[in-house]
Amino acid sequence: MACSCCYGLPYNHHHHRNQPLSPPVISSLLCFLLVVASPLVCADDSSDFGRRNQTLRPDEELRKMKLIRDHLQKINKPPVKTIQSPDGDIIDCVRTHQQPAFDHPQLTGQQPLDAPERPTGQNPSEELPEDYQLWRLSGESCPDGTIPIRRSTEADVLRASSIRRHGRKSTKNVRRDSSSTGHEHAVGYVSGDEYYGAKASINVWAPKVTSPYEFSLSQMWVISGSFSDDLNTIEAGWQVSPELYGDNYPRFFTYWTTDAYQATGCYNLLCSGFVQTNNKIAIGAAISPMSAYRGGQFDISLLIWKVRLFGGLKLSLRLNRDI
Repeated sequence: MACSCCYGLPYNHHHHRNQPLSPPVISSLLCFLLVVASPLVCADDSSDFGRRNQTLRPDEELRKMKLIRDHLQKINKPPVKTIQSPDGDIIDCVRTHQQPAFDHPQLTGQQPLDAPERPTGQNPSEELPEDYQLWRLSGESCPDGTIPIRRSTEADVLRASSIRRHGRKSTKNVRRDSSSTGHEHAVGYVSGDEYYGAKASINVWAPKVTSPYEFSLSQMWVISGSFSDDLNTIEAGWQVSPELYGDNYPRFFTYWTTDAYQATGCYNLLCSGFVQTNNKIAIGAAISPMSAYRGGQFDISLLIWKVRLFGGLKLSLRLNRDI
């Protein structure tokens, strides 16, 4: 289990199983605005094409692939530059105002605002290294006015249970405790007061998962409401998820929902929700380096705070390396 330190709001570490199925501090700012989003509307293919391996007739296969390509065209925005990552990812440098968040009716035609000031005492003082994510090992970067977005592929969608569920969590067994079947996790949390921000430092590891549909993660989880239909969450951390990404790398991720994972929310930038303003970090991309047993340690620090000017919450990412 990853070592962690957390202030103000929940942090947890999950390992999910489906049945049967002193050191120098290096930092950067990654800001997002969570907008109020309407239920996610996507093209849907009712067949569970990712897991059932059904034999489809040629016309059904053509229809399925057309739905997938239409979905990818919607979420993969036209890049001004493309970067090939050593792990096989393709990173698209997309104009900031063309990211998926601006598909939302409330943001259509608008321009992203400058990032707000961080809370007192939380300003980073050192530059981010060049190798904090694997795609940066290429030496390439996204130009000003753009943000890096991991390109979704047909294989990513095919691993999902359906097109509608691509990039979204299961709605089953949404609990804070660890008594739900097949979902083992530990949680440290505070509640019962008014909170305007939270911070967590999370050690980065690469735990092994034995099934393509298992995942393991360590995250900060900011919640309101009850664990029923009115649950609101903002989540950020690292995760290993072969189903979502097709490999076993630990990846920086975000998630949000306003209705207990029913009709709203998604991972990363796979729907309208988070507005990214930083051009150095790709959400969903692999983190580098990782911690090693009896070796060097690497952690990420996450800060989420309420911004009065925007009426929303901001998220920043800071990377710390023990050399």
